[in-house]
Amino acid sequence: MMKRLRGRNLAHPGCLVGITLGLTVGIILAAILAVNNVSLNTVLLIWLGLTLLLGALGWVIGDRLSSRFSTPDEHPS
Repeated sequence: MMKRLRGRNLAHPGCLVGITLGLTVGIILAAILAVNNVSLNTVLLIWLGLTLLLGALGWVIGDRLSSRFSTPDEHPS
């Protein structure tokens, strides 16, 4: 599996995972906040912020991991 990652940018899959987690956790948190009578604007801003934050965090982590799996030089000497 590690050989298949070589030369690939992991920022895009990291962002996808971050956005998915942000939406899922954000919906659960929004439901909990809505039950506790928090205003709709506050719930929506928290949900949006969490989604964007986790998406950006996934992008950064994926980008940092990409350097660990860089393409080896394939020039036989």
